[in-house]
Amino acid sequence: MQPRHPEFRNSAVVAFIVQDKYRALRHIALCTGFLATLYFSSWVKEYEGEYKYVRPLCAFTVITALFYINTYILVPKLFFRGQYLLYFAFVIILVKVGLMVVSFMLNFCFGPDDPALNAMRLVKSRREYEGMLIVVPIIFMTTTIKLFQRWATDNERIATLNQLNLTMELNGLRNQINPHFLFNMLNSIKALVRIDQEKATTVLVKFAEFLRYQLYENNEGRVLLRNEINFISNFLNLEKLRRDNLLIDIRYASASTNINEVSLPPNLFTTFVENAVKHSVTILPDNAFINVRIEIMENKLKFLCENSTDPDYIPSSTGGLGLPNIQRRLKLLYEDSHQLDIHSTENRYSVQLIIPV
Repeated sequence: MQPRHPEFRNSAVVAFIVQDKYRALRHIALCTGFLATLYFSSWVKEYEGEYKYVRPLCAFTVITALFYINTYILVPKLFFRGQYLLYFAFVIILVKVGLMVVSFMLNFCFGPDDPALNAMRLVKSRREYEGMLIVVPIIFMTTTIKLFQRWATDNERIATLNQLNLTMELNGLRNQINPHFLFNMLNSIKALVRIDQEKATTVLVKFAEFLRYQLYENNEGRVLLRNEINFISNFLNLEKLRRDNLLIDIRYASASTNINEVSLPPNLFTTFVENAVKHSVTILPDNAFINVRIEIMENKLKFLCENSTDPDYIPSSTGGLGLPNIQRRLKLLYEDSHQLDIHSTENRYSVQLIIPV
């Protein structure tokens, strides 16, 4: 199961803002943006001469310091801990102190009698207001960036945890299905030993092949459809050795897709075929049957399993884990992109499953 909206998380803009490998470029871009904002603001452009260049450099130095104080101290220590009023109060204090430091730096560079500084003092309140309008949005922009980075990191962590939980649940369901299948196979062999020991020996040899497949071949996330079909075919042929009146018919069809090119999660069909074997026993004179059809239609795989039933058969009141487990597994794997239909009549039981491939 894939994480949702991968195209959003993998976009170039989001990657630039979030990923550590772009940290240096990110800081350079932000600092360049700060400097450009200051240089082209009315706070600076009305002045000429040396003062026009020194003033934005002084302001840039202070704003950069405010940026890092906000990013690495105020946001993680106050904002992320829910102390919002205290955070906003500290931001206002920080900006006020920053503007005072800029004024001090300009006094230090040009002296208190500089005409440009004297002109600035005549409109001190307006200049301070303009400085606040420049600095406060820059500070809050850095807060927004930190919030976005945290959201993206938390979202990625949640997606990873969900994927881990999904994998653990799928493995648990599959580990329940396998013993369920093996338990029924052992019961069949035990019954066959009492009737025909030679057939029982053949079945045991085939059963060893089943164990090999279960232990070594189907523990991957996906297996070839060809291997699953061979597994089902061998299983049903073993059952036919034990029951002379059982008719088996397995067919695969595809207009354009090579069977060697199709893969799917393992053991998706095992429970349905196993139930067909279990419930196809009939006391009627006609032969019991199990029909399996697998068809590839465009990007869909259609699995159909039909078996005869005995109208006088009374199922166990305890039920079983197989069908609920496979239904849950299908839901985890495909969400709403699969279709499972189960129909039962007096003499026939059918299961149809359609999944994307």
